[in-house]
Amino acid sequence: MAKVYTDKDADMAVLKGKTLAVLGFGSQGHAHALNLKESGLNVVIGLYEGSKSIAVAQEKGFEVLATAEAVRKADVIMVALPDTKQAACYEKDIAPNLSKGKTLLFSHGFSIHYKTIVPPKDVNVILVAPKGPGHIVRRQYTEGKGVPSLIAVYQNPGKDAKKIALAWAKGIGGTRAGVIETTFKEETETDLFGEQTVLCGGCSALVQAGFETLVEAGYSPEMAYFECLHELKLIVDLMNEAGISGMRFSISETAKWGDVTVGPKIIDASVKKRMKAALKDIQNGKFAKDWVREYQTGYKRYNALLKAGEKHPIEKTGAKLRSMMPWMQKRNTGGAQAAY
Repeated sequence: MAKVYTDKDADMAVLKGKTLAVLGFGSQGHAHALNLKESGLNVVIGLYEGSKSIAVAQEKGFEVLATAEAVRKADVIMVALPDTKQAACYEKDIAPNLSKGKTLLFSHGFSIHYKTIVPPKDVNVILVAPKGPGHIVRRQYTEGKGVPSLIAVYQNPGKDAKKIALAWAKGIGGTRAGVIETTFKEETETDLFGEQTVLCGGCSALVQAGFETLVEAGYSPEMAYFECLHELKLIVDLMNEAGISGMRFSISETAKWGDVTVGPKIIDASVKKRMKAALKDIQNGKFAKDWVREYQTGYKRYNALLKAGEKHPIEKTGAKLRSMMPWMQKRNTGGAQAAY
């Protein structure tokens, strides 16, 4: 089992007297910045000219600088930008202003692991990745708790990279819950694999296939939605709280029997074989190359596939049924992107 670092293993004095820059003020960026500031550290925000986040960050009491100036001024620089935007920002604003002894910090290893960013050898390169979305990282901190987090060290010329990573993790509340050390390679490859085959891709495709199977067999879309999408939350929540065995403890015997006898026939060896193929594409860099190319060519296929998903019959049925559920939080999905 991996060692779990807690508050006693981290010393925020490592960051005292230093300037910490957070580049970007989105989901993770705003949470890290606010938590660090409230932990008594000196935080500035780096944003591009004209960013809508400038006013928001200033309202929260931050000094907001142009990205290049923030990098120049800071000792530790968090690159809290989307994966596809990081390389261009690095070339234009970060690289020309990096100097020996600074530390680059990421919350996901994509750019470093796939070398879309190649930092100079005289700067520390670390990762601090809370295992939860920014709003949870923020809320848990304000409640005196924290979100379990990962740290990793990619380069350590200053011989203090791990101490800085642990201090940052403590500043955002991570060590209150527990911090585990990983590597940029492991964090990146497992994160992408989970997203693609289980959490997002696998789950979405499974739900849609179940919905289509029932509707094509003559059942009403409403019943198909309830049974294949709506009730999924109940099961996932039970798994989240108590593991798979704990979930099975809470469901009927009939559901349990269907789970253990039919489930493995649906998600069978052929699915695992394709999962291994997806993992290989992640490991050998094919997925990363394809994704970078997609971004560079204007997101054409990406946007077309998302649009097709929005037109799936399950969306129309779901919108109608969710309007009958007053407890359901209504979400504006007008193209806003957040790292979950």
